[in-house]
Amino acid sequence: MSEALHFLTAFAQALATMSLYREGHPARARAVQVAFERLGILLETDSRPRFSFLGSEVIYGELALRELGEWGWGTRLASAGVQRLEFERGTSVEEFEVFLDEVLARLTLQAVDSSVRSPERRSTIKFGAVGVKGSDAPVPITATLPASSTPSAFVYTLGEEAETVRWMHGEVQASGKLPLPEAESVVRSLSLAMHGDRNIVMPLVQMKEFDQYTTTHSLNVSVLTMGLAEWMGMSPRDIRAFGVAGLLHDLGKVRIPKEVLTKPGKLTVEEWVLIRRHPVDGAKIIYESDRDLDLAAAVAYEHHIMINGRGYPRRHFERGVHAASKLVHVCDVYDALRTTRPYRDAWEADRVLEHIEKRAGPDFDEEAAVAFCTMMRQWERREAVLS
Repeated sequence: MSEALHFLTAFAQALATMSLYREGHPARARAVQVAFERLGILLETDSRPRFSFLGSEVIYGELALRELGEWGWGTRLASAGVQRLEFERGTSVEEFEVFLDEVLARLTLQAVDSSVRSPERRSTIKFGAVGVKGSDAPVPITATLPASSTPSAFVYTLGEEAETVRWMHGEVQASGKLPLPEAESVVRSLSLAMHGDRNIVMPLVQMKEFDQYTTTHSLNVSVLTMGLAEWMGMSPRDIRAFGVAGLLHDLGKVRIPKEVLTKPGKLTVEEWVLIRRHPVDGAKIIYESDRDLDLAAAVAYEHHIMINGRGYPRRHFERGVHAASKLVHVCDVYDALRTTRPYRDAWEADRVLEHIEKRAGPDFDEEAAVAFCTMMRQWERREAVLS
């Protein structure tokens, strides 16, 4: 049983690492190799290990693994249609990595083309919904958990995602270039955390120190923007693009001295000039790093512009802002007001939502504001404390 526990731990770690790093990254390759080696050790003692994931229950063969009561991944896998998992001897590391990619695609709501599945791989690794044991037939992308199952309470840390965002900001400060693959990987990982239950949740990050604000705010705005885009019925492609834009909206702040960002007192005129430059700086950094990121660049530039035209930067002629900017603006203000700042305490959630509703029209896009407040009152919010 201990080898089964070791394998599942390495399996989950591989999925988490693959969601953060692009193909070919050393950290990704190491995580896949460790999980594959753990599978090999398990297969030495059990020629056909079988796992079932039913809500918070993780079953190995016929034995419930009580040690994994707080694991969380069992519910995530079941929600993505992976309620049953079975291995046989003879699996290669290449087949194993393809299998991990397909599971990750399900967890992050990416489309899976069943027509390109390898029959050789399916002969040694089988997975799907409970009740199709031993079948090689395509299984649905999503699956409904049994009514009797109760999802376990997730403990979100998002520590790797936060560390990646910090590293990204450091790279921008050092080279002026945005490492786009890592940004996209963080968004995929956030999407995985959001959809780890039968219903979407808001894994918002709570910080212990204000100097973590730029990191945690970026993560939270990305999560909130993806949630709002999904709530408003946008396509998966747009949801991910809006999530990247939310993650990068404040990128220009990497050029603002830390003592200005964390200043507890009133800002001087010169300091306000620095603060108000960050939308322009962020847009330039993003656009010069990758011309295909024109959406994220537009959002970085527009996210402090109000519907009535006020805000900053000031434009020489009136025009509308991008739909993504309207969503990010609402999510940006919500998370900012919910955060304790050096010069004020955090607002309660209800107070922030009332403020957004009251300012719908002049400050916020009315459709986005109404949808956001409705969503936040219905969807569950779960917080992770960032150490």
